[in-house]
Amino acid sequence: MQPNWTPDSWRDRPAQQQADYQSPSDLRQAADTLRRLPPIVTSWEIEKLKLQLAEVAQGQRFLLQGGDCSERFADCQASLIDAKLKVLLMMSAVLTYGGGKRVARVGRIAGQYAKPRSSAVETINGVTLPSYRGDLVNGIAFTADARRPDPQRMIEAYSRSSMTLNFIRSLLSGGFGDIHHVDVWDLSFVEHAEQPHDYLRLVEGMKASVRFLDAAVGRRLSELADIDFYTSHEGLHLDYESAVTELPPLRQGWYDLGTHMPWIGDRTRALDGAHVEFFRGIRNPIGVKVGPTMDPVELVELISVLSPDNEPGRMTLICRLGADRVLDLLPPLVDAVQRAGKVVVWCSDPMHGNTYKTADGTKTRHFDQILAELDHSFEVHADAGTYLGGVHFEMTGQNVTEVVGGARGLTEADLGRCYDSDVDPRLNYEQALEMAFLIARRIGGER
Repeated sequence: MQPNWTPDSWRDRPAQQQADYQSPSDLRQAADTLRRLPPIVTSWEIEKLKLQLAEVAQGQRFLLQGGDCSERFADCQASLIDAKLKVLLMMSAVLTYGGGKRVARVGRIAGQYAKPRSSAVETINGVTLPSYRGDLVNGIAFTADARRPDPQRMIEAYSRSSMTLNFIRSLLSGGFGDIHHVDVWDLSFVEHAEQPHDYLRLVEGMKASVRFLDAAVGRRLSELADIDFYTSHEGLHLDYESAVTELPPLRQGWYDLGTHMPWIGDRTRALDGAHVEFFRGIRNPIGVKVGPTMDPVELVELISVLSPDNEPGRMTLICRLGADRVLDLLPPLVDAVQRAGKVVVWCSDPMHGNTYKTADGTKTRHFDQILAELDHSFEVHADAGTYLGGVHFEMTGQNVTEVVGGARGLTEADLGRCYDSDVDPRLNYEQALEMAFLIARRIGGER
């Protein structure tokens, strides 16, 4: 256990991005209710993911982390959940076959209900109200009642996270992830790609490999192994995270049992801040978003605080630097971590550093810029002799129109057709799967 740490020791540190609740007693009551509920995940699942991430750090696996920028209570629906799961499983199958590595599958799902905001308030037509901080805190409707932070929403978020993960587990145990279903994948976007035969050749190779393995072992491949799937979210709301943190029986440490892999955002990673204090004491594998303002010395200090034992699988650095800056900013960070001998998973988040607004104020990203940041990240790690072990996408299983570009060549004029995100733009089903094909080619050696 970490010295001088409890699930509430963060309260003695400056806490950024926290909700301003009007009733402390209502907040305490909600937190007490959460402490009595069964956990969403288990400590042995958490430790299993940590072992997989240790393999990622050693170059033996690849991390695929993806899902909605911000989950909504209204989206806790079977059709939307299985669409997200389907595209993540399809992407992981492509990465495994095309890249030649096993994949650690981690969804931004079953808990991604809180979001940081650039301002505590929002003003529209002269009316100023608290900013929307995600469904865990308040509602998006621009009314005083909706924007009032409500502690009961923590319980609602916990319940919907539990329902979501329960449904995912049921799908996987029922054969939803069977690789034999590759025949029913929607690959209509491929005909618009520059080299459609490359995609089709990879898919045909996957199907042939499955048929060969079925014949070789005399059983369907899907009968031989379970599919591991893990959850993650930004551990932003510390009253919520500390309330779901427990000391499980037969374990030497505290676990955040609200998710398998929480992460610290780029806005809340201050060394003396409340989030770092909370995260240093939990035994989960954890992520840290690394933005353009991160100093190499600060990064090494942060790793030392959060992973003092240098435990493999403990630390994932999720770099979000921007396509135009990654070649300048990433090498000194990689060099500093290497020189310090720190064991980490290097992961690229090519979404957040490449957001821009159109002339009418719509937030979007360009597929080519997202891919460019990934390509540059692969370059930097190849030159440094290190391993880019993962990718982190904001994405959905629906065919929304929020990101421009991709094989179908979506333009800014297309954004209004199906723009459904309340916060950040996401890759749609086709763009996410296309990205998996392109990444598989890179990790498979076709640079």
